[in-house]
Amino acid sequence: MATDIKLIALDMDGTLLNKKGKISEGNRQAIKEAQEKGIFVVLSTGRSLLTSREHADSLELTSYLVTVNGSEIWDEKREIVERNLVKSELIEWMWELSKQHKTKFWAISTERNWHDEMPEDLHTKEWLKFGFHIDDDATRDFIKNELEAKGEFELSNSTLKNIEVNPTGINKAKGLKIVCERLGIEMNHVMAVGDSLNDMAMIKEAGLGVAMGNAQDAVKEAADWVTTTNEEDGVAKAIRKWVLSNTNI
Repeated sequence: MATDIKLIALDMDGTLLNKKGKISEGNRQAIKEAQEKGIFVVLSTGRSLLTSREHADSLELTSYLVTVNGSEIWDEKREIVERNLVKSELIEWMWELSKQHKTKFWAISTERNWHDEMPEDLHTKEWLKFGFHIDDDATRDFIKNELEAKGEFELSNSTLKNIEVNPTGINKAKGLKIVCERLGIEMNHVMAVGDSLNDMAMIKEAGLGVAMGNAQDAVKEAADWVTTTNEEDGVAKAIRKWVLSNTNI
């Protein structure tokens, strides 16, 4: 496991944020101390810039953002570095699949987030991600199989009830590699922290992969270390153990 950490990559929902969608004072203070030590702190999230920027600004983050599971990368001035789109024809196909099976869905375009509704002419938009929320296990498995058979998608989740769909090969790890290249850092000097399957790639490829105490079992198995839950300052505990000191908690 890497201990010379130069960059901390943090998932947001279920990781940095508590159940109320807030950043605890414990997490906030640990991130502040890490930045003061010269460590880059990067939000690496399934959210779009629209719903993550406020948190990044409140933490006074001076580094890159990896958003929409790696579909967009933003620099320290919040200017776009890279964007990976889903073809509008594929978005339409997934929307039809959602309607056919009466599932909830959401979609992220470069302009806004859509929840259980779509624009009148979706082909005039640029699309970054599509997501299904499906309570029924059999329906979720069926739709996952349909998506896999299409051969066009990177599939993950942010909860056990959903499926997140990005373009093939696009994930948080790929986004972080681009950030690291621009900063002159190798991935073995990255600590990545997350809780769901959309965090799996970065947890596996980082020098130190940390799973939250509330993480999905598969993520815990893939991680190098498991911290406490997002209700117990799990991010702060990981930062204090592996970045700010060498002492055990």
